Amino acid sequence: MRIAIIGQQDFGKAVLEAFLARGDEVAGVFCAPEKEGARPDALRAAAEAKGLKVFQFKSLRAPEAAEAMSGLKAELGIMAFVLQFAPQEFVNIPKHGTIQYHPSLLPKYRGPSSINWPIIKGETETGLTIFRPSDGLDEGKVILQKKTPIGPDDTLGSVYFDRLFPMGVAAMLEAADLVAAGKHTETVQDESRASYEGWCRAAEARINWATHVDFTYDLIRGCNPAPGAWTTLNGTKLQIFDARKHIVRTFGAVKGKIGEVSDVSGTSFFVTAQGGQIEVQKAKFGDGKKLSGAEVAASASLAPGTLLGT
Repeated sequence: MRIAIIGQQDFGKAVLEAFLARGDEVAGVFCAPEKEGARPDALRAAAEAKGLKVFQFKSLRAPEAAEAMSGLKAELGIMAFVLQFAPQEFVNIPKHGTIQYHPSLLPKYRGPSSINWPIIKGETETGLTIFRPSDGLDEGKVILQKKTPIGPDDTLGSVYFDRLFPMGVAAMLEAADLVAAGKHTETVQDESRASYEGWCRAAEARINWATHVDFTYDLIRGCNPAPGAWTTLNGTKLQIFDARKHIVRTFGAVKGKIGEVSDVSGTSFFVTAQGGQIEVQKAKFGDGKKLSGAEVAASASLAPGTLLGT
């Protein structure tokens, strides 16, 4: 079929390559302009390398964006990781309209950090949704969904790169075929089950060692690799990435004060939390590089008794 792709970065690139690989015709590609000094957008670079038409509008509300889409004569619009608002007058132009990817089981976890929050909140399942974009944020009719479990030690990286990314590419192809053949269904989202979470950024990723070790661990893995859960040591940021949770099951077995480094091993260091300890296996101190917990402990002079969050 003849399609138009609206997207950006590696997911947009992967979707573009998947449609081309099976012989679909990509009439044109829309992606947001890069910020000054940023790396070239992966989707834009891939599209230009293949000689495709590329459009970069500051806003898809601009009349020029609708004119460009109209000129492509596309049968279907494919929205693959889009942060720009796409109005109805833009997405309805292709013959069969437009479909959009969202990495959660809508209507739950609407919003821009929909992979982080289910992990942070201790969910055991997440997934993806292909839906019709509407003027409401992630509120359009659902075409298909795919589920995947969240394991107790899964991170943002493992859930997205190992599962939601490849599953999402395949789901875009499947949904496109259903829509083009007129074999799809469109289900209105149940607003009674809806939730919205905003960005998970540095402010949301700060560790409060006084919370239970379960919550602390879920925050760390839900922010790994980005934005990176963090604490402080003498006013300098200490980001924690790979970690393990150790639950204490008997009274008096917790070593040290809350937020205190209790031990340093040959590969990691341990921090006391409510109900257990966090074993830090990979971290970053200040402007340094990601290193093993033991290497960070050595470079930052961490020793048993050091209090974090100061």
